[in-house]
Order: sequence, then C-alpha cells, then structure tokens
Amino acid sequence: MITFTEYQQRRQKFMSVIGKGVAVFRSAPQSVMHNDVEYVYRQDSDFYYLTGFNESEAVAVFAPNHEEHQFILFVQPKDLASEIWTGYRVGVEGAKDVYGADVVYPINELDEKLPQYLITGDRIYYHLSRDVSFNEKIIYHWRKLIGSYPKNGRGPKALEDSNFVLHPLRSIKSEAEIVMIRKATELSVKGHQRAREFAQPGRYEYEIQAEIEHTFRQLGGDGVAYPSIVASGGNSCILHYIENNRKIEAGDLLLIDAGCCYGYYNGDITRTFPVNGKFTSQQKDIYQLVLSAQTQAIEQVKPGNTYNQFHDKAVEVLVEGLKELKLLEGDSKEIIEQEKYKPFYMHRTGHWLGLDVHDAGTYKQDKDNWVKFQAGNIVTVEPGIYISPYITPVEGQPEIPDIWKGIGVRIEDDVLVTESGNEVLTSGIEK
Repeated sequence: MITFTEYQQRRQKFMSVIGKGVAVFRSAPQSVMHNDVEYVYRQDSDFYYLTGFNESEAVAVFAPNHEEHQFILFVQPKDLASEIWTGYRVGVEGAKDVYGADVVYPINELDEKLPQYLITGDRIYYHLSRDVSFNEKIIYHWRKLIGSYPKNGRGPKALEDSNFVLHPLRSIKSEAEIVMIRKATELSVKGHQRAREFAQPGRYEYEIQAEIEHTFRQLGGDGVAYPSIVASGGNSCILHYIENNRKIEAGDLLLIDAGCCYGYYNGDITRTFPVNGKFTSQQKDIYQLVLSAQTQAIEQVKPGNTYNQFHDKAVEVLVEGLKELKLLEGDSKEIIEQEKYKPFYMHRTGHWLGLDVHDAGTYKQDKDNWVKFQAGNIVTVEPGIYISPYITPVEGQPEIPDIWKGIGVRIEDDVLVTESGNEVLTSGIEK
C-alpha cells in the first residue's frame, strides 16, 4: 500500500511546484445508480493521490504560503445516526490524526474558512469539473477576492487548471505505485487465464464475464477497473461492447478486454483467441498481423522515444499487412496520411495507465511535439483490426469480401518504461 510518508512527499512536491499559489481539490460526488440506490463510492483520483482520503463531501486545500496551515481538509463530521446507515466516517479529529492535515474543519465551514487560505496565493489552482455548483463556489470566492485586491494588495489574480501541475507528477510512478500496478496486472492476468480455461462454444459471454470478475474479487482485488468486454463473433468489432449477452458459437473469435483494480490502481489487458482452439485461415492472418504490430510497437516504448512513435509503428505494420491481404491498396504513405486505414483501425495504440485506466498525463508538449517517455511511465499498447460486418471502405479502396467480415482482433499489454527499455507487466497471459 501507499504509505503515510509517500502521501506527505507527494503533497510537498506538489506544493513546491505551485509555489505562491493555492490549490483546491473537491472529492468525487456520490453517484446514484437508480432512485435512492448508490454506486460503491470511488474517490476522485487527484484528490486520492494527494490525500489517500476515501470519503465523499470533502475538500482539500494546499496553501504553501499560509503561516500555520499548508494542508487543510474539510470533511463530514462524525454523526452516529448517519453512520448507522451509510458507514463510519473518520471525522474531523480522525482526519487530522490519520491523514496528517495541519488542520481539519467540518465541511459546512468551507465558505467561512476558505477565503483565509485563498488570499495567501497569487493564483488559484483548481480544475473546473462536472460539479457545476462547486465550480461556481470557487469562482465566487475568487471574484470576491479580486474585488478586494485594490484595498489590501493581496490575493489570487488568476485561476489556473490544477491538471497541468499535478498530472505530470502523477505520470511518473513511484516504486510503491509500480508495486500496486504489478498486483493489479497480476490479478488481471489470472482473470484472463480463468476465462481461457472456461470459454467454450455454447456458453454465453456473460458467463465468461462472471468467471473473470469472480476471479478478481476472490483473489483480493477491488473489482473491475472498467466494465468488462467479452465480445464473440461480430461483437469483437465493437470497441466498447459491454452487453455481453451473446451465445458463443464454434468458430468464433472471443475478444476479452478486462482489468482488475487493486488499491485504486488498475490493470488493462486484451486478448483474442478462437473459442474452439483453432483459427480459420482469415482469423489467423489478422491475428498474426495484429501481434506483429504490437510486438514492434512495444519495442518503441523506451526512454527518449516520443509518445507517437509506438502508434506510428503499429499503423505502419498494420497498413503493410492489410495491403498484403489485399484489404487495402495504394501507396502506404498516402494511406497513412489520408487515414484510409481507419475503417479497420480507428483508435490510437495506447494510453497512460495508473490510478485511472486512461490515466493522468499529457501526450503532447505543444501542437507539434509529443512528450518523451521517461522511466516510471506506464502505458498500454493495444493495436487492433476490426472488420465489421457493416464495414464501408474509404472511396477508392477495395470492397471487403464477406469471408473477412466479423473478424475483430485486439491485443493489449501494460508496459512499464524502465531506465534501459521496458518491461511488459502483463506477459503472464499468453499471446
């Protein structure tokens, strides 16, 4: 687990970056499933990264220039009547002891106390979120302080998005975070192994899903990192297919995209395999092409290489292979520049992975420059080819023979950038 000391170090590093500013973070809202039934609570990842605090109705403030309090929490106070229904709260005193805040206030004192911290900064770092009412609260306090600036010469003159300060810190994983993600990927692998053992013609996709998710929980995971995709036959051509209600037939490919969450960190794996154990000729050709693209893309994930290089390599390999299969034709460079391959491959080759499945971090430094990989980055590498039953080729490209339609293949691994290259964290499940 992430230690108390590491949370302290994260806060210190963050406050050193914001310098003369003040940062405000709002906890995630409690989401409603239907009527008065709530989803299991999941804290906002930025809030959790800096505090480890896992309750709703909370606000964290970081004021490095305040004379007494640099880390301030506002939380729900203890209330036995409410806790009987919704679970125990750490409370004001408990939050100070457990989470190391310099001071903790009841959440209902936020409007009264917040201005004394905001006025110590030259700017407010806050990410405008989906919580419109809280956005308006921050803007209200900011405008009020701007109005008083001519009289006292103090206060924030600007409002900046905290993402651009915090997310670069989150994108480089600490040793402790890597341990957590190793565990998440280990459990993800075991879920996929169970799916491979269990899958056979005649079973329903949801049966496979149940085995995967049972494995995650049985082995100590928190549950799924995202809704599991168990897609057989033509469903494998739907990128985010989650109905999982089709009966699997002999001759189908089964595409499974599933990951386990462990201690707020996530795994993300996709494997595609023939349910009856043997590829058709066309399935094999597409699978081998995607596997080759993935293998060569992973080789590009290393310190100093730019983020787009592994995607560009995957696209290059896929285009050449589709041309050999006569599913594309023409000059490869032109096909890529004009994106004529997109009916087959419409997404990019990966994303950052960590506290969020699509984790924090930028991909470009500016319009023309991609970020460079650094040791401690973790990225997914997931090329695919999807020949939908309803595919429409780009004008001037070949019509697709029916024998290819309904084949969807994606292969995805989680890759850690190391000092000397990379490590595939999800190599435990065969390809």
